[in-house]
Amino acid sequence: MNSRERILARLEGRPVDRLPNMPITMMFAGDQIGAAYLDYATNYRVLAEAQLRTAEAFGIDHVSIISDPAVEAADCGANVTYYPNQPPAIDEANALLADKRALNPLIAGCATGALGLPGRRMTNRLNGVRLLRERAGHDRLIEGWVEGPCAEASDLRGINALMLDFMDDPDFVADLFEFITGMELDFAAAQIQAGADIIGIGDAAASLVGPRIYESVVWPYEKRLIDGIHALGAKVRLHICGNTRRILAGMCRLGADLIDLDYFSPVDEARAQMGPAQVLSGNIDPVRVLRDGTPESVRAAIAECHRQAGAAYIIAAGCEVPRDTPPANLLALARYAQEQQMPVV
Repeated sequence: MNSRERILARLEGRPVDRLPNMPITMMFAGDQIGAAYLDYATNYRVLAEAQLRTAEAFGIDHVSIISDPAVEAADCGANVTYYPNQPPAIDEANALLADKRALNPLIAGCATGALGLPGRRMTNRLNGVRLLRERAGHDRLIEGWVEGPCAEASDLRGINALMLDFMDDPDFVADLFEFITGMELDFAAAQIQAGADIIGIGDAAASLVGPRIYESVVWPYEKRLIDGIHALGAKVRLHICGNTRRILAGMCRLGADLIDLDYFSPVDEARAQMGPAQVLSGNIDPVRVLRDGTPESVRAAIAECHRQAGAAYIIAAGCEVPRDTPPANLLALARYAQEQQMPVV
């Protein structure tokens, strides 16, 4: 059973030969090949090389196109600041939709195909998926990535303004989420056509809203995005950074194939609310446990997560592997995975 087969089997509830290992590596991966992070985020050839070499060196079962959350926003025309060796960042003080009236021209531009043209960041991501598929073949799972409705709305509107909009202008929020969901489904479809097996959905800002707003406003659009990706034939990984304890039950009802848990959200609570079949990953603290620990303490922490999660589990940290994580600590995850031998009948 190769890495791709192992993950797909776990996601589909079939037997696996051992525990799959899917930590998120971005800056860590770039550092493994000595690449400046600006190059990793904007040059698909650099990203693909870093992902493939990191997966091989650290026993990781997938390769991922994720680099930063500003990809779609940049192509929409948002103000993005680029740094030599840090992730690109949205300039929230000069948000693209600071004036809500700018949404209608944005919708019109997307409808006429103005987004995702060659040379833009979404096209760079598509080229990266193609190259990863070409070089990894079907040995490792290829992970594409899109922003979720709440995260992308925060990038375009500004997170503080969006939080007020939920109360002050729900019609605007609905129009914005409608636009985003359509754009992200198109972007996901292009990545799947390029060779992605699974699409990660990053919706970190969703952890900042309460259960009522999540269920009534955010959840329906996340659901449409997930159902749409499934209809295109790909799996879905839901990644909501932060404390999701108040929305765990709703997250489970979305039907994502894999749900990541940040370290704020206990695995046993998620399992109790989501039932035995939902595949979970996480939730060790990326900094205090993975980066600052020892191989022995990392192994103990991931073993406890596995115990709480039960069989429907995939190894990962709560979020991105920090770039200065000791290699031996990240290798501890792979070694634990390899120890969990299971007979495949």
